[in-house]
Amino acid sequence: MNFAANIKSKFPKVGTTIFTKMSAMAKEHGALNLSQGFPDFSPPASLIKAVSHYMEAGMNQYAPMAGLTSLRERIAEKMYENYSAQYNPESEITIVPGGTIGIYAAIASVVKDNDEVIIFEPAYDSYVPAIEANGGKAIFAELKFPTYKPNWDEVKKLTTARTKMIIINTPHNPTGSILSAQDMMKLEKLVKDRDIVILSDEVYEHIIFDGVEHQSIARFPELAKRSFLVYSFGKTYHATGWKMGYVLAPEALTEEFRKIYQYMAFACNTPMQYAFAEILKEKELYLGLSEMYRERRDYFVNGLKGSRFKLKPSVGTYFQLLDYSKISDLGEMEFAEWLVKEKKIAAIPVSSFYRKNDNHQVLRFCFAKNNDTLDKGLEILCKL
Repeated sequence: MNFAANIKSKFPKVGTTIFTKMSAMAKEHGALNLSQGFPDFSPPASLIKAVSHYMEAGMNQYAPMAGLTSLRERIAEKMYENYSAQYNPESEITIVPGGTIGIYAAIASVVKDNDEVIIFEPAYDSYVPAIEANGGKAIFAELKFPTYKPNWDEVKKLTTARTKMIIINTPHNPTGSILSAQDMMKLEKLVKDRDIVILSDEVYEHIIFDGVEHQSIARFPELAKRSFLVYSFGKTYHATGWKMGYVLAPEALTEEFRKIYQYMAFACNTPMQYAFAEILKEKELYLGLSEMYRERRDYFVNGLKGSRFKLKPSVGTYFQLLDYSKISDLGEMEFAEWLVKEKKIAAIPVSSFYRKNDNHQVLRFCFAKNNDTLDKGLEILCKL
């Protein structure tokens, strides 16, 4: 008997993530990797020094399940200073090993069999598996191409008695679009007098450009009282491999969240928590992030002038969408694979963020790179 052959997959349609696939192809073919979203520069020197200090000081055992009190207090201060929102460090803030676990635990804490969860396509790829693993059903709204703006009338029509959660992501991965204050007010009106939980994925909160202000759910009290907010230290401090983040929610939601989370990871990296509690005092590091990444975005965009790509506006994140319709008739996955194999540069097909693999001939490139890296990419792209 072949036991392995008789195992019935819980997720028969789920394969390797597009990020893993494209990074592996980049490595195999010696291609420049502008696909997966990670910087090629180091975290702040003071942060690395602080982590080393706390490791050497012996802070290497389990942290409290919810996270170090000092770190949660710093986060509460930051939320008040940035969004005029008050969160109790003890009962409404939880430190987690990365945003993805935070997203999963938030979904798992409230979604039950046959609950419906509305998400917006193109959607970050961890949402649907987390929903389905917990017995829920993903309901798909659309960010309208080419502006990638939501249609709230459409969302209202998708809302039923079974709607348990709506997931939003701003600034948005993969498109670089954002939700405005008007969007938030429309969402607030939509869920009023309904038992709908909001999950707000805000991991790129400090990477937003052109004088636009991040409209966190935390700014809107009527939404905040029903919302999970997910954040990432990795995105803010150029340390994606450290897998550190945090989740905020009202006490009742946090209580349910921690019931799940304690059996997923229990706690996360202790010396890093001490270090983040310390570095959050250096406010210029996160307050200056928008300008630092705006310069990189503009460097990349200006370098593409004269190319055959059409650029989609990137208002946030460290991703730039490029429309290649004047270059090739190939579908997005085919063109992305061709680029890796033949031109030695890797990008992400935006079609991979749709359930039906919609093809708009658009690829996502990461510009969180040093200028030398971007120059190499620009040289390739401008010759296409």
